[in-house]
Amino acid sequence: MDKVNVNYLLKELQYQIALSLIPGIGDIAAKKLIAYCGGAEAIFKEKENILIKIPGIGLKGAKSIASAKVLDRAEEELRFIEDNKVKALFYLDKDYPKRLLHCEDSPILIYVKGNIDLNRQKHISFVGTRNATVKGKIRCEKIIEELSQHDVTIISGLAYGIDITAHKAALKYKLPTIGVVGSSLDNIYPKSHFNTAKKMEENGAIISDYISKTKMLPVHFAERNRIVAGISDATVVIESAEKGGSLITADLANGYNRDVFAIPGRPEDSQSIGCNKLIKSHKAALIESAADIEYILGWEKDEKKHSIQQELLLDDFTAEEQKILHALKKSETKSIDIISIESGIPMSKTSPILLNLEFKGVIQSLPGKMYRLI
Repeated sequence: MDKVNVNYLLKELQYQIALSLIPGIGDIAAKKLIAYCGGAEAIFKEKENILIKIPGIGLKGAKSIASAKVLDRAEEELRFIEDNKVKALFYLDKDYPKRLLHCEDSPILIYVKGNIDLNRQKHISFVGTRNATVKGKIRCEKIIEELSQHDVTIISGLAYGIDITAHKAALKYKLPTIGVVGSSLDNIYPKSHFNTAKKMEENGAIISDYISKTKMLPVHFAERNRIVAGISDATVVIESAEKGGSLITADLANGYNRDVFAIPGRPEDSQSIGCNKLIKSHKAALIESAADIEYILGWEKDEKKHSIQQELLLDDFTAEEQKILHALKKSETKSIDIISIESGIPMSKTSPILLNLEFKGVIQSLPGKMYRLI
């Protein structure tokens, strides 16, 4: 890439970082601004009377943009990114996690350190209490060991308890693993997990949506859960008290139309109350092993070849049906969100086309709005 293009991309990234730093302009509002103005730089150069008219911005938002002194801080962050080999991904970039694109509150910008394609097939997150029992940790590692026959990416939050158990199990069984942290990448928390995080970067990544030097606040650890849930095809809750971050992640996953699984426990066990509650309220499917996950998600252990029905002549299908079938051929199971993105067909049209293909007997619908070829 020539120097002119590199400078242009860096300048655009500077404006994108600056946009994420404007007080009072969250991710949802920022996306509206991009949609109306066409780009991050254009937002800063737009007239206040135009910004006021953008839905959800108003006078307060327009004045916040006009008075924001964030470009210098964004330029400083560019130097941090370059010096520390961090990749900054804007939500319109091709490498940005596609699963996050259908989450309205997903971050407009994430910072990634590591070596992994964030759009790999089969993403499973493991969450649970920080005060995990020995039994819970053993169960977590056992399920991940059983999943190791699949090329699955294990995702969690690098916290104490179930989180770090999941990451270490993934490393042990040579599975890629992603840690979504509630701190900035220059201040990995907890510090006792720093060495594990470095190992994860070799076959995985550490992700944050906070710029360097960000002061850690308790709310950040709740906010990062939207990324854990949104970047995953399904979330597994191993142990959870009556309240906690893992239940927040489970609720977010349900809101994103992702599968949620929970390990049941004895009613008298305090660390099983949350899991049992999820199951009783039909917010999570009861599972006991990886076999239950495989069954619900439609994963085949032996990677069976597609049946003869999938080899039907393309002339038997409409152009839009062919696009959806082509998207499904790329993996065993996909969510309706991913099918819509990869086929380029609007969500409003994708659902009835999928239903028609199901009537034709060439695809199967699974729980959680997941689909696969028969």
